[in-house]
Amino acid sequence: MAAPTDDHSLHADLPGLLSAGERAEFGPFITTLAEAAQLITLKHFDTAISVEEKPDHPSGYDPVTIADRGAERTIRALIGERFPDHGIRGEEYGIKPGQSEFNWVLDPIDGTRAYISALPVWGTLIALTREGRPVLGLMDQPVTGERFIGFGDEAWFYKNGNKHRRLNTRRCADVRHATLCTTDPNLFAGYEHDAFEQLRKKTRLQRYGLDCYAYAALARGGVDVVVESGLQDYDIAALIPIIEGAGGIITNWSGGHAWHGGQVVASGDDRLHKEALKVLARSADHNKST
Repeated sequence: MAAPTDDHSLHADLPGLLSAGERAEFGPFITTLAEAAQLITLKHFDTAISVEEKPDHPSGYDPVTIADRGAERTIRALIGERFPDHGIRGEEYGIKPGQSEFNWVLDPIDGTRAYISALPVWGTLIALTREGRPVLGLMDQPVTGERFIGFGDEAWFYKNGNKHRRLNTRRCADVRHATLCTTDPNLFAGYEHDAFEQLRKKTRLQRYGLDCYAYAALARGGVDVVVESGLQDYDIAALIPIIEGAGGIITNWSGGHAWHGGQVVASGDDRLHKEALKVLARSADHNKST
């Protein structure tokens, strides 16, 4: 079993976070991207929108809509105009190679199943990475007017476009007092299922079906631990600077970086994170750990 990795060793010898000047440039721009995507996602939300099913998806039913595709096209066009040398990786349209240290990672609607069910727990995820490290992340929930922006060392909550407060995770040292979230407990099979069940039974409260909103709730101090598996990079990259900026920890089940998705665990308290890893690391997919 891999030893849990503390936050300092996890970030040793990594590309640096954004400078003050870079934050002043990229922070407003990522908000512009979110606002442009909102025009499309809100237009189609809670309507009789047609839904397609992506074929041969390993998780089963995987819907996509005109809103997913339209929002990503809009975001891509704005990035291409402003930063033509930046790379882009999106769920709907794949990879556009770049010639810069910066790359954008996009999930125009994380939680399409919730979106087509008229449930406001989906979100637009936009991340900026530097040499692979997520250094700026945004989760936007247009229906509720909530926006979460993180820089890795600070994170902020916006309400209806206004800066509301700094995000802080809550302290929870004991797993017996923890609230746990996952999008769907049926995500886990075999050894993963056994590990998840062991952790779940230790926690006090469990909530399901929240997609990216669970990570936002963790960053604002509402829940304590989120556990998932089978994620892609675009499912998680934007959430990493938000969680870390709020004082939380997010890793894979081996305690390494969660940049590429896969098995992911996020906690609001490093003591709780170490306890979660003691359970989950036994079922970590070390072939995919980074």
